Amino acid sequence: MSDHSDQFELGREVRRAVLGSQHVDQSEANRTPLNADFQDLLTRYAWGEIWSRKGLDRRTRSCITVAMLVALNHPEELALHLRGALRNGVSAAELREVLLQTAVYCGFPAARSAFRVASEVLGEMADQPPGEGSPA
Repeated sequence: MSDHSDQFELGREVRRAVLGSQHVDQSEANRTPLNADFQDLLTRYAWGEIWSRKGLDRRTRSCITVAMLVALNHPEELALHLRGALRNGVSAAELREVLLQTAVYCGFPAARSAFRVASEVLGEMADQPPGEGSPA
């Protein structure tokens, strides 16, 4: 098993690639004694071990994550991961299909809310110049 610091650094790199440097920098700036261990665990495990595994590419992981966040009704995290999905090369048309699929299995109210969040995210990203907030 690799060293925790190696997993943390890999996790930080993957997290930046998916969620953007602005989000990661803000998370690190908001680090407190209360949440420091949680932030370390999140970066090391979720991003350094799971998101960096070879079994699925980042596009697929993003689609799965978006669907799960719709099911769990977490709109703030959904917006964050919709941006990440676009950075990972998922198109707006593919996101539409993911959200349509969630309507069947998560319910129409959940999907309607997710479409609202997606519309806001796509609108915000369309207004930004290429770079940090835009898909790669």
